[in-house]
Amino acid sequence: MSELHLTIATGNYDRTRPISDGRVNIEGVDPNHLFFSPEEMFYRAFRFQSFDVCELSLSSYCVGACDPDFPYIAIPVFLSRSFRHAAIFTRNDANIVKPSDLKGKTLGVTEYQLTANVWVRGILEDYYAVPQIDIHWIRGGLFDPKRPEKIKVRLPDGLDYREAPEGSTLNDLMEAGEIEGLIGPRPPKNFYQNPNYGRLFPDTYGAVAEYYQNTQIFPIMHVVGIKKELVDKYAWLPASLYKAFEEARKIALEAILDTSASKMTIPLIDEQIDFVHKELGPELWTYGFHNNRHVIDKFLEYHHTQCLSSRLLDAEELFHPSSMESYSL
Repeated sequence: MSELHLTIATGNYDRTRPISDGRVNIEGVDPNHLFFSPEEMFYRAFRFQSFDVCELSLSSYCVGACDPDFPYIAIPVFLSRSFRHAAIFTRNDANIVKPSDLKGKTLGVTEYQLTANVWVRGILEDYYAVPQIDIHWIRGGLFDPKRPEKIKVRLPDGLDYREAPEGSTLNDLMEAGEIEGLIGPRPPKNFYQNPNYGRLFPDTYGAVAEYYQNTQIFPIMHVVGIKKELVDKYAWLPASLYKAFEEARKIALEAILDTSASKMTIPLIDEQIDFVHKELGPELWTYGFHNNRHVIDKFLEYHHTQCLSSRLLDAEELFHPSSMESYSL
């Protein structure tokens, strides 16, 4: 039987390269594996359904999952996870030294529904008692003033959420002091050179360790989606994809732990590995449904509370059943 030809789109990660370079085979599949930035990949996936299998924004996927005609179904492969404490950038002259200082301030975001922003707003309100309604919000492109909100969103009543002035970027507004900070996965330009830029949590390691020890949550950013029409035709596909991505993840983790010659062009890898193992645990970045159920449930709570999902989704709705269970010997 000939193999199924599929176009797979993901980021270029250590945990995806074993599939693209052939070290890991997907049973029954001949993949055309393409690498993209998240912005381009999500735009093409959600606007045009350009890929058979695709890394998807968890937030955008949850918006779509409320619609029974949404074209994708996910598997619990979390290609991007991140503690977003480091994603809150502030101006040092704005007198922001603790989370409560954000109340009354104006912060920029590139998109309301961005997964990182959903997590940050939820954590600020749920963990640090800073409701999003107590902050003024400006939406715009970080570097491109024409960047749109990828999908139409509904905003909570009473939320002060405005578009950036025409022709202005968040980077411009941050540099001019017209916003006191911004939230997002990318820093403003010249962040490391500008002495007036900082982070809400300068001791990111300490903030992350405290948060994780109290919540056991390692935030999920992206899932892997498959076109439903393919799953309907090839019932074996979700489980085979999950199996391959899990094997690739294990290869990546084994490589990271071999620090005899660093795989990454950055110093202090051993110290970072020590921190993760001691403070967060060796099995932090996992795939699978049941062991990550509490993380998914918390995100769905935040997503619905922030008016992004029209109803409170159940975690089981997000994933194909055959990818949520596995055999054992």
